[in-house]
Amino acid sequence: MLESVAAASSGGLSAQAEPSDAAPPPTLRLITCGSVDDGKSTLIGRLLFEQSLIFDDQFAALERDSKRHGTTGDDIDFALLVDGLEAEREQGITIDVAYRYVSTPRRAFIIADTPGHEQYTRNMATAASSASLAILLVDARKGLLTQTCRHAAIVSLIGIKHVVLAVNKIDLTGFDEAGFHKIVADFKAFAATLGFASITPIPISARHGDNVSEKSSNTPWHKGPALLSFLETVDVEEDQSAKPFRFPVQWVNRPHLDFRGFAGTIASGSVRPGDEIVVAGSGKISKVARIVAADGDLASAGAGEAVTLTLEDELDIARGDLLSDAKSRPEVSDQFAAHLIWMSEDKLMPGRSYLLKSGAKTVPVTVTELKHRIDVNTLGELPARTLSLNEVGVCNLATATPIAFDPYTDNHTTGSFILIDRATNATAAAGLISFGLRRATNIHRHGLSIGKLDRARLNNQKPAVLWFTGLSGSGKSTISNLVESWLYAHGMRTILLDGDNIRHGLNKNLGFTEVDRVENIRRVGEVAKLMTDAGLIVLCSFISPFNAERQLVRDLLDDGEFLEIFVDTPIEDCIARDPKGLYKKALAGEIKNFTGVDQRYEAPQNPEMIVARDGQTPQQAAAAIVKELIRRGFIDSFADPGDDFSI
Repeated sequence: MLESVAAASSGGLSAQAEPSDAAPPPTLRLITCGSVDDGKSTLIGRLLFEQSLIFDDQFAALERDSKRHGTTGDDIDFALLVDGLEAEREQGITIDVAYRYVSTPRRAFIIADTPGHEQYTRNMATAASSASLAILLVDARKGLLTQTCRHAAIVSLIGIKHVVLAVNKIDLTGFDEAGFHKIVADFKAFAATLGFASITPIPISARHGDNVSEKSSNTPWHKGPALLSFLETVDVEEDQSAKPFRFPVQWVNRPHLDFRGFAGTIASGSVRPGDEIVVAGSGKISKVARIVAADGDLASAGAGEAVTLTLEDELDIARGDLLSDAKSRPEVSDQFAAHLIWMSEDKLMPGRSYLLKSGAKTVPVTVTELKHRIDVNTLGELPARTLSLNEVGVCNLATATPIAFDPYTDNHTTGSFILIDRATNATAAAGLISFGLRRATNIHRHGLSIGKLDRARLNNQKPAVLWFTGLSGSGKSTISNLVESWLYAHGMRTILLDGDNIRHGLNKNLGFTEVDRVENIRRVGEVAKLMTDAGLIVLCSFISPFNAERQLVRDLLDDGEFLEIFVDTPIEDCIARDPKGLYKKALAGEIKNFTGVDQRYEAPQNPEMIVARDGQTPQQAAAAIVKELIRRGFIDSFADPGDDFSI
């Protein structure tokens, strides 16, 4: 078998048709998806082979690899042309997304081979975001599987409207027509609510080439085209130039004092000199003066073109701003609903601060509400408090500042974003905006005559938040109470927010899961901010186990107002003290989600102060904190607390 295939392949690329002088065909970006072992990589490898896109040395290597890693007996294993990672070859699976370029005289293709395993669903979703057609493979022997339905749902969610249902391994069923039609009927019933514009079923054998490049005599009952013929002629492209003009600014081009332009790629629509545009965020309007490209000025430019625009007026425009058609503007809001595809090993924490990146704009964002999780097998709505890896949910989000956007269904570029974990800078989720929340535009801040600085001057102090963090039993409450007592005795205006006390009122409805702990600190942070607006020195004593939430509170305040104080008592000492008997219960399994026992504590990475180390007493720790407040100018140095901290 290897010899016959090798003979067919001889000559490397020589079998490819000669290029014509006609305009190049439009490039079709597509993905192969479906469950594991349904033949996605084999199909792409077969296409490469049949289009003579394999060089002789590549084919020789493929023969060797097929004998070593192949899963097809004595036959060539075409999947090895795509599966390049050693782990992929050893396991016979696809892990990472592999992109391959295929060209015929009629069309060029960029094909993404995506993994079928559930744990790599995020890789598949990433590849789908840039595709306009999906080849969904199904094993003719097995029919629809869970992962088949999951990939179909994600394809729909991402916005791909055209699907080829490739029923593979049809040869292993004896080219069974009835079995093929049953799979097609089952899939169409499942996909009835997915909103696909077209579903094209094709029976194929990726291993042997039936209906891949040419129609097979083994399936005379199949009246449709071969796969490649269909791909060469299918029309999937939306006319992006007919949509409203959208231009995300990627870079402010200022090579010298006499030129200031705004560089980027047109996301949709078209533009000409003299067109009226608006800076979506600020609402400022101007007209396009010039469209500058590498080869000179252009009379017009459309979707997909990278250009630099100059304007007739000097406007404040920065990287991340969105220039738009003044007569058809995007939404601008700091709250919106979106679908999230969760891509992180760490679960979604509603209330936690992430970074939202849309185009070149990055802003802090919080998931304010997880409305439900989507069952990608049934598309039903499931109650959820968090999202895990590869899960999809519908959420409300709030950004720190308003952003400009379109619904994802209207514009994939301006309607999509990613969430970034602020601690690791890893991508946490991909997001698809559904709509802006009306309440975001109906609520406005009311200007007040008396501000924070006025109240602080009246108190003769600078407002601050002293955030005491550490394990249970570390001494946070004792030290913070000593500090407040000293400040009160010396005429300072203070308030002490203690974790246990807050849970008797404001947060009495919260438990101790990670999700509840995040919400606990978010609420306390907002209260602390209100207290600093009153000009107070706010002492907060909370375990607050996660760096992200402590950072969230820091971000709520003005620069320099937040002092993170790490009460670094070793856990062995905390267990030995155990003033409330909680460690004993946690170690006995009577209490769940107890920080330091069965729930993690993330020690501060760069706190303003570390206390309670090396046998430091609570009095010594409190004295050091007061001295630091004096050094930083929060209070006057009219009294030295001393080392014994006498009040």
